[in-house]
Amino acid sequence: MNIPFNKACIVGKELYYISQAVIAGEIKGGGPFSDKCCRWLERETSSYRALLTSSCTAALEMSALLCHIQPGDEVIMPSYTFTSTANAFVLRGARPVFVDIRPDTLNIDERLIERALSPKTKAICVVHYAGVACEMDAILALAEAHKLPVVEDAAQGVKAFYKDRALGSIGDFGCFSFHETKNFSSGEGGALLINAPSFAERAEYILEKGTNRSRFFRGEVNKYNWVDIGSSYLPSEIVAAFLWAQLEQAEVIQSKRMALWERYHFALEELERRESLRRPIIPSSCRHNAHMYYLLLPTTSIRNELMEYLKSKGILAPFHFLPLHASPFGQQYWSGEKSLPITEDLSSRLMRLPLFFDFSLAEQDHVIESICSYFSSRH
Repeated sequence: MNIPFNKACIVGKELYYISQAVIAGEIKGGGPFSDKCCRWLERETSSYRALLTSSCTAALEMSALLCHIQPGDEVIMPSYTFTSTANAFVLRGARPVFVDIRPDTLNIDERLIERALSPKTKAICVVHYAGVACEMDAILALAEAHKLPVVEDAAQGVKAFYKDRALGSIGDFGCFSFHETKNFSSGEGGALLINAPSFAERAEYILEKGTNRSRFFRGEVNKYNWVDIGSSYLPSEIVAAFLWAQLEQAEVIQSKRMALWERYHFALEELERRESLRRPIIPSSCRHNAHMYYLLLPTTSIRNELMEYLKSKGILAPFHFLPLHASPFGQQYWSGEKSLPITEDLSSRLMRLPLFFDFSLAEQDHVIESICSYFSSRH
């Protein structure tokens, strides 16, 4: 039995909708399927405006432009995240200022943000790890006190909530991913949520390569022109068609993933009680989306041994992010006078388990039994 970490799947009318877009002769970005996806996101999140993008990376880059990030600025963020979080701001000439994470959720530690601020700080970018929310009330209060915009990297957070507020809709901007590994996928793809009307017009210009093309197609201007900085951030209508089929089945997908997540959680409880591993922790203020099931092992060597053991059983269970501050490129932004102990420790002990829509109960049983077998063999 060979079990991948993730597998793309068809859940509804993906191929039919792609054929409809092709037959209609409209496969460029911004067509009817894109519009359906955007309206769905606005309804689900109660955000002011949703814009479909080619990736979460693109959405983050747009948010950096909307925050008016300039060379020499600083942006607060966790080190435990994907490179796109930092790249979006580094591309504008900013310096990422890395903050340690909480030991429970692996999210940025809100208690450490204020001491990382400086006169050069121009934004705070939070990452909702595994679809579990950061402590947003405290972060928003701090941001308001210092008049800083908040960008939510909610790449893993579609249909996850913080105190009944959808992730991505809480800060000034929210960035979603529809990469193949996410709950709802179009292979590549993303979205930018605009949560204040004052940013909507400029976001549209940036999305459309710095032009007011959308206003022209709505009949609001008699010609379109270059009016701002921007780039080609739109996905094709083929991508949007595939995504729309997935969003139509959102409740079905979520129900299946949550059942699988809960099944892992129940089955591994005894191993946690024996202190063989630690399961994910979900604060009472958070409603997660079953994006990921990870384990924290007691040591790096045990984590690596278990990964190899599972591999011998045909199971791919990878680690996750390597801390950005310790990376070759990140080192040039990190002064090195202090460490990020929680980030460095937990990232070295974390392992992710397979979890995807087509994951069968028999496959999951094999993963669970293999984990239990490994720990039994150690006693």
